[in-house]
Amino acid sequence: MDFSLNEIQVMLADSIEKFIENDYDFDSRQKYAGGDTGYSAEVWQTFAELGWTAVPFSEDDGGFDGGPVDVMVLMERFGRGLVVEPYLANIILAGGILKRVASAEQKEQWLRPIVAGELQSALAFVEPQARYNIANVATTASADGDGWVLNGSKGYVLNGRNAAMIIVPARTSGDQTDEDGISLFAVDASADGLSITDYATIDGHQAAEIQLQDVRVSAGAVLGDVGEGFAALDAAVDDATLAVCAEAVGIMQTLKDKTVEYSKNRMQFGVPIGSFQALQHRMVDMLTACEQSQSLLMWAVMVNAEGGENAKPAISSIKYQVGVAGRKVGEEAVQIHGGMGVTWELDVAHYFKRLTAIGQIFGNADWHLDNLAG
Repeated sequence: MDFSLNEIQVMLADSIEKFIENDYDFDSRQKYAGGDTGYSAEVWQTFAELGWTAVPFSEDDGGFDGGPVDVMVLMERFGRGLVVEPYLANIILAGGILKRVASAEQKEQWLRPIVAGELQSALAFVEPQARYNIANVATTASADGDGWVLNGSKGYVLNGRNAAMIIVPARTSGDQTDEDGISLFAVDASADGLSITDYATIDGHQAAEIQLQDVRVSAGAVLGDVGEGFAALDAAVDDATLAVCAEAVGIMQTLKDKTVEYSKNRMQFGVPIGSFQALQHRMVDMLTACEQSQSLLMWAVMVNAEGGENAKPAISSIKYQVGVAGRKVGEEAVQIHGGMGVTWELDVAHYFKRLTAIGQIFGNADWHLDNLAG
């Protein structure tokens, strides 16, 4: 495998790194995260103008035909900047569904505005009873005349606070855990019977709980074929899992760099604490964890770009790795920084919080290890 980036990917990486360095410092990030929407609309529009929101979509859909490697490059840099803008929810998840199954008319209505940065959307796929089994769908959709009526509950809907359109997987046939019988519906967030309870998450992002009580949608709200939505849902969640793994690797590398730099400047007993052999060993362990995670991420992304039967095991492998290694790197960074490592004012604490959240979404380390073993 050739692990080198092509010219366009190098340009993409450089543009994001320059933006993070010049226009997205930690104080700005905190201000955006603490705002009414949990992100900056101005920054999001900049993402669109720079073409980042178009990366994973085909040229026919207004995108740049980017693949998993391009998304990895982007998300790893977003991790380094601790970006709070809803790229994962809006582009990878909701956009990932639309690009796979939406009709030409539906893409014109929803996908192109998403790519242009004009529409906020979300994918409400998590249910309270399901844990990490995305086929466990208790939300129902019943045919009613020329439309459908939806009832059920959805949890941890990323970007649910701001989404004008929410994609809702609902069961139209089959048993609760069957992969067959799941249909995808595009629901207006202001629809009668749909209630949204939003909240801030531990990592500075935001999510929502959604209740659907006799929510009526038209036949035109169905994305793809009725009862055959699982494949697109599964593929979009796989893309999102790889994306957050790339983000985690960027965070881990940043924590390692910040910890090494701090150890060079923090004086104790008249010398830098980085001169203590015990701390050197711990920072070498951090470096090893980062390098292993980076290598496994690159392999997993390449395997998924090629497709085939090894794609899912590769995703579980990297998700397990960042779950375990991310916790190791985060804890070491906090401990070596001492008491200030857990303070609100220090960015290290917020990087660790985001790593902790990534470790739980789309399946934790134990869940993915079971997948590999089973």
